[in-house]
Amino acid sequence: MKKITQLCVFLFAIIAFAQPQNPELRDGSVSGRVIDAQLNAPLPYVNIVITDTSNKTITGGITNDDGTFEINKIPEGQIIVSIQYIGYKTVSKNIHLGKESYHINLGDIRLEEDIESLDEVTVVAEVTTIQQKVDRKVINIGKDLTTSGPTASDIMNNLPSVNVDQQTGNISLRGNENVRVMVDGKLSNVPIAQLLKQIPSTSIKQIELITNPSAKYNPEGMSGIINIILHKNTTIGFNGNINVGLTKEINARFNSSIDMNYRNGKFNFYGNYGNNIGKSANYGTINRIDDESVQLFDFGNNNKSHLYKVGLDFYLNDTNTFSFFTNQNMYDGSGTGTTGIQYVDEPFQLQTFNNDTENTVSQYNGVFNHQFKKEGEKLDLEVDYSVFGQDEVANFSFVNIPFPPNYTDFVDTDRDQTVVNLDYTNPLSDKAKLEVGAEARLFETNIDYNSTGLSVNENQDDVPDNGDEFIPTPQTDFTYKRDIYSVYVTYGKTFEKWSYQVGARAESVKEEASAIRQLETSAETIPFENDYIQVYPSAFFTYNPSEKNSYQVSFSRRVDRPGLQQVNPIREWSTPLVSSFGNTNLQPQFTNSAELNYTRKLEKGSITGGVFFRLVEDEINRAVFIDRLDVNKNILTYDNFENTTAYGIEISSNYRPTSWWSLNGSFDLFARQQKGIAELLTAPTDVATADDILRSTITVDNIVYNLRLFNNFKVTKQLNLSLFTMYRGEEKGLQFTRKPMFLVNTGLRYTFLEDGRGTFSFNYSDIFNTMKFEFEGDRPYPQVGEFNWESNTWNIGFSYRFGGGKYRALQRKQRDNNEKSGSGGFI
Repeated sequence: MKKITQLCVFLFAIIAFAQPQNPELRDGSVSGRVIDAQLNAPLPYVNIVITDTSNKTITGGITNDDGTFEINKIPEGQIIVSIQYIGYKTVSKNIHLGKESYHINLGDIRLEEDIESLDEVTVVAEVTTIQQKVDRKVINIGKDLTTSGPTASDIMNNLPSVNVDQQTGNISLRGNENVRVMVDGKLSNVPIAQLLKQIPSTSIKQIELITNPSAKYNPEGMSGIINIILHKNTTIGFNGNINVGLTKEINARFNSSIDMNYRNGKFNFYGNYGNNIGKSANYGTINRIDDESVQLFDFGNNNKSHLYKVGLDFYLNDTNTFSFFTNQNMYDGSGTGTTGIQYVDEPFQLQTFNNDTENTVSQYNGVFNHQFKKEGEKLDLEVDYSVFGQDEVANFSFVNIPFPPNYTDFVDTDRDQTVVNLDYTNPLSDKAKLEVGAEARLFETNIDYNSTGLSVNENQDDVPDNGDEFIPTPQTDFTYKRDIYSVYVTYGKTFEKWSYQVGARAESVKEEASAIRQLETSAETIPFENDYIQVYPSAFFTYNPSEKNSYQVSFSRRVDRPGLQQVNPIREWSTPLVSSFGNTNLQPQFTNSAELNYTRKLEKGSITGGVFFRLVEDEINRAVFIDRLDVNKNILTYDNFENTTAYGIEISSNYRPTSWWSLNGSFDLFARQQKGIAELLTAPTDVATADDILRSTITVDNIVYNLRLFNNFKVTKQLNLSLFTMYRGEEKGLQFTRKPMFLVNTGLRYTFLEDGRGTFSFNYSDIFNTMKFEFEGDRPYPQVGEFNWESNTWNIGFSYRFGGGKYRALQRKQRDNNEKSGSGGFI
């Protein structure tokens, strides 16, 4: 608490000395704030259109989240400012820009409801769209994309530069798995692979891909941030949406969601519920070339997840707003699996596995927003608290495998996280803005592990050869704490055709970990401590030579702190030949990233192209080591490797060739150099010992490209057809090479009922059944393999919108939302 108080004092000291500058007069600007006449609440995303006296459009823009706007570069003379928003009556103002005043502030502009147009807006769009913002891509999720599957994990592969490993659930951005995933701007306590499978696709409003965040945002995530924004309705009156769906190949999976709100006067109450219920299967084989053995895998899951979100916005007055929401995520899953091993001229060996897992995630978030008298000056205080609890019971049994005997593992996990943000924004002039803030992020987890099994007595000198040399598996208690205190400052300024923003974030990090193993006669403690201070600078420069062309250069330094899965020394999973553990001694990795982007507005769309470069210090990566106690087995873990580099290009486009055909396409190519440690056996496995293990440093140079193309065809006003294609190129890794992957999906959507309130959808995924994970490698053993899952699925869905209000995108303040004004700059 003392450190938090000191940070707040430091912050307010900065605010106190942030004196506004006297701006120089420059030709042509109009500013103001748009508010709801009935609620006295600001309206975001309102269209501001500037025309001349002959009604010819000169320029325009949209309002910010707080309802403010500023339009620059307006020619001198008589103009008409039109404020247009669906569901409201248009307001027009005639003004003159000249010697009397070149900078006009219209003050508060009150819009009144247009009763006749209340039903004109559909809450969920038919077609997914992609917007290129100053530091991110914003994907607005339409009904076309939600038919790709019932969960967030299913639709991620349709997004530019994003890939999901269907076997592990790991997500990568630009080919790197060190990415942070947030929900509503907040890091989750749920493991990422599990989180993506628990969020219903129909509960998602937007997904933001933030590849080079500024110093204002938390610096975690080497390759960037993926922010999943859930639906939050703020429509006048009582309104909502309901969705149901069924997906099937081998097994049936059901999903449904409903989001509702009631808004009247100063209050907005809203809620969202979504679920996923069903079974899934995946299977595969691995063939070892050296001993001609074959491993056969067959896994299944039966999962149930329920996601609740409830919130309240209270608009106290024109200057103060309170918001609160809670997310409650409940998960109940059971898994089964068999791993078979066939050696030449030996009996078939088999491991069977089943587990039951239950977890609950509770998140509580409160925000206070204060608007000062000066336009654009505001203070935000946000407190976020979340807890995670999970119980797992896993049973293992064996056939024709002498060791270990059948056993059961018990794993109990408890985590809590508290985040406090304080942000202050001060527009020093009509062209310059200062932002300062402070954050405290406190995280703690406790994991208790018990087992009925036996383990090798690692204190003995030789590899054991009889049961007397095994001991009961030690009980392990793992505790991990990480406290982060940070302050940041950013300053931005806009000129006639270019703008810049520079900033820095300073962090103090303290990590403590302790793994206590209860042996038969003693306790073994494995401690870990890490205490460091880092500064993360960032810089953005934008040049707009015309309304159709925009250039941007950016630089940032980021950190990827080891995740809990990566440092947890307790078993994550195991098969007879492979066991997966974390590494408590992992150090953070740091990334220096630079990007250059160009956006061209076309008559029927837009195209964005960019190049990026990354230098990664002490890269964290997967490592496969040979088990010293049995050289036939592998240890799968994580380790820090040498510095690596990566660079690449990205191209994405939205284009509408005709009135009935629209498409979104993206292409990305990246080159990456990886360095790591590999181990090889120098003797046959039947006679090899730990002395025959050769460790060496290897370097892998890799070039990977990915292609996605989404087509939407409007057959009639009610009927739409879609076709999606994805190609993922071959990728080399430190342990193996993944073969290319190819996918084709098709689907249709039909709207019916009054005002298109009902929608029926059908989607057929992987119609050629080509999606599979094929690989080959020679570290630590020569092997080839293939894994398959339920990708050749069909999905049917139904959605219904009820209520008579109009949709307004009036959102609570989100820390990582970076929607900008129509001026095109950073201000």
